[in-house]
Amino acid sequence: MQTKDKALSRQRNNNRWAFGMGTIGRDAFYSMVSMYLIYYLTDVLNVSVGTMWSINFVYMGLRIFDALNDPFMGLVVDNTKSRWGKFRPWIVIGALLSGVFMVFLFTDVGLKGWQYILYFTIAYVLFEVSFTMNDLAYWSMLPALTEDQKEREKIGAIARICANIGLFAMVVGIVPITNALAAYTGSMLKAYQILAIAVVLIMWFFQMITVFFCREQVQGLRSESASLRDLFRIIIGNDQLIWVTIGLLLFMFGYTATTSFGIYYFKYIYGDETMYAPFALVLGVSQILALIIFPLLSKRWKRSHIYTFGTVLVVIGYLIFFFAPAGVFAMIGVAGILIFVGQAMIQLLMLMFITDSVEYGEWKFGRRNDSVTFSLQPFIFKMSGALASGFVGVTLVLSGIKTDSGVAELTPSRIVFFKVMMMLVPLALIVLGFFIWKKKYTLNEVRYAEILEDLRVRREAEKAESEE
Repeated sequence: MQTKDKALSRQRNNNRWAFGMGTIGRDAFYSMVSMYLIYYLTDVLNVSVGTMWSINFVYMGLRIFDALNDPFMGLVVDNTKSRWGKFRPWIVIGALLSGVFMVFLFTDVGLKGWQYILYFTIAYVLFEVSFTMNDLAYWSMLPALTEDQKEREKIGAIARICANIGLFAMVVGIVPITNALAAYTGSMLKAYQILAIAVVLIMWFFQMITVFFCREQVQGLRSESASLRDLFRIIIGNDQLIWVTIGLLLFMFGYTATTSFGIYYFKYIYGDETMYAPFALVLGVSQILALIIFPLLSKRWKRSHIYTFGTVLVVIGYLIFFFAPAGVFAMIGVAGILIFVGQAMIQLLMLMFITDSVEYGEWKFGRRNDSVTFSLQPFIFKMSGALASGFVGVTLVLSGIKTDSGVAELTPSRIVFFKVMMMLVPLALIVLGFFIWKKKYTLNEVRYAEILEDLRVRREAEKAESEE
């Protein structure tokens, strides 16, 4: 008995770290596309305003289309049966292919106008489709690792810490690394291509840790294949999943828009692009510390209290950021810390809410669909990213930052417009998302425990029936 307990404890620890470490390379990889692809197009490749308008709408449209495809990929993963399970094959295939196509996006092929738009469209479609394979299979493995809420919080916290290490390594390093590579190669275009290749190799390495060392522990009710008809019933019928999705979509739209504006803020409003890296470093450390203390807070506070606390921090941070004079780094730094500490807590909670809705759906429909349920997470990130990208692209042109001459035409009124779009509009979206969650989400700790106990009885009965 002790040997079995030790083996379970060892596998639990393996799952925490093997799953978490997989996000280090993934988030550095994806953040380079989601946060800096537009910057690469506008300030490195220096496409024309006409091309930028076309790419902006193509980019936004393709991300929305890809987000809508996520549930269908979830159905494919849920119906996969192989000697390696249903998650691992898609993690590997998606990682390999998306890495190749990501390098294409950051490669100057010498095309202009409609020819480049066509090249960009094809490369981006292939990137998003292949990344969806990896992203969906990776995150939908989480609810299969454990049903214990506290253990899920530990796995989720480690995963978010590792993800933030990867993300902020990119945010902090992209300016000094590309500047150094540009000085060495004589070309900023080559610098971005080299960085893209390096990030892909790092992503592949960390993803293999997850593939080789993670093991699923949860066996749900029934394992027969779900049909296309079942797909919509699984999603639409899971009311808790739908409300979490709406709340997190609004939150991530606002948050992603603000972070995407960051490099432009420091270059054009603050007036010193080199301060972007230390600012990002401070925020990254703050976010990681918030995730480290999250399990301690969860022992004392209910999840609803943590979510409220995190939202209050975000609201205060945004208001300080908006009213802070551009040259006062201390005020901007304090605002950023408050925003990112609150964001870290909220994003981890939302991950837990989606994870718990897997059991809610199993309880409600008598079928466990990890991947279809979790397809709403990449849907949220892609849809919010698409909306944020379009929002940022339009703002850059209307504010006078992006012009055909390449010289920013910023007036005091345009600076105020830029700050409103970067801070106040996202803040309104975040607050709206909070109130929707507070009004509609009812899957609290007590209700989840009751559902889990009912599932335990039903699973045992199903197992006994199958053995007769």
